[in-house]
Amino acid sequence: MTTGFANTPLFSGDGFELKDNNLRNSAGIGISLGLNAGLPYLMNNIRLAHQTNLLKYEDARKQLSIQITKRFYSLIAEKNNLLLLEEVLNLAQRQFERNEISFRNGLVRELAVIQSRLAVENARYNLSAASTAYANNMGEFLALLGADNGDQAILLGEINITKINAGADELIGRYLPERPDITSAKREIERLENAERQAFFQSRAPSLSLSMDWSMSKFNPFTDSFGASARLSIPIDPWIPGTSKEQSGRRAADSIEKAKLDLSITEDSAKTQIRSLCALLANSWDSIVIARLGLEAAEIGYQLTDQGFRSGTIESLVLEDARNNMANARYRLLQTELSYFNMILDLSAAINMDWKNLIETFGVPSEEK
Repeated sequence: MTTGFANTPLFSGDGFELKDNNLRNSAGIGISLGLNAGLPYLMNNIRLAHQTNLLKYEDARKQLSIQITKRFYSLIAEKNNLLLLEEVLNLAQRQFERNEISFRNGLVRELAVIQSRLAVENARYNLSAASTAYANNMGEFLALLGADNGDQAILLGEINITKINAGADELIGRYLPERPDITSAKREIERLENAERQAFFQSRAPSLSLSMDWSMSKFNPFTDSFGASARLSIPIDPWIPGTSKEQSGRRAADSIEKAKLDLSITEDSAKTQIRSLCALLANSWDSIVIARLGLEAAEIGYQLTDQGFRSGTIESLVLEDARNNMANARYRLLQTELSYFNMILDLSAAINMDWKNLIETFGVPSEEK
């Protein structure tokens, strides 16, 4: 709202005159609207950016979950190994005690007692070293979870190995498009295409500007006025070869082609990773079968050797070797099963699938193994 004077001289005639009929009150409203065809592509890119950030967050959460799962079951394996080492120590301790009794009764030589005592000390040292490593790894795991290193934690769980029978081509066909890196690469192509279209319409397509204006004057008699205008702008330089805007369009097209090439490379790399993990799983299962047979043979060998030692046909060193072979066979099986489980986790990450769902979908029942 404005108030002013009209139709009154200032320096001529009678000079400035303040009269009622010279007073004027007026008000006006103006609206201007510019339309551009590139706006929808800009809005679409904003949506893509939001979806990409959500995808990155979800992928990071899954990767962290897999790393924590690996650390957890690695600690479970270490805990089981401590139990094995405790059993080895107990066996060595009992053997040492038997040898002492046999030596006092004149059934074995003093060398057997010394050797059995050395076996006890070796077993105790191995257990102590493994316990220290387990405590350190447990502290790191608690720190990863945000807990205090002084907190007491008891790990409950066991490594139950299930054979995975899944073909690489089947996994690639069903789950490759769902990988976060593949999805991100496709969205990047879509973003660049939207940016190219947005730039095209902003620089080459005609733009329409609309404006409206309405004003009134509080005067006797009352008067008002309304006006509207439209302006159509058609750019010229983007259509001329060699101009900066024309070259900008070419660079946008090149960026799209590069993004498509990156997508192809990412897909090939993902296929190779999935095929490699499937092959490693098959070979690793054969290793588990061999390790289980090796443990069975080592346990039977130890039992027979222990019987031979008690009957006096086998020396204590042979018995100790048999006991160490049994302990090594158990540790080898434990590590082989842990390696297989880690491969399951890696494969689940490669196809963007929860590892429990992977086992449930492609696991082989025990009676079919």
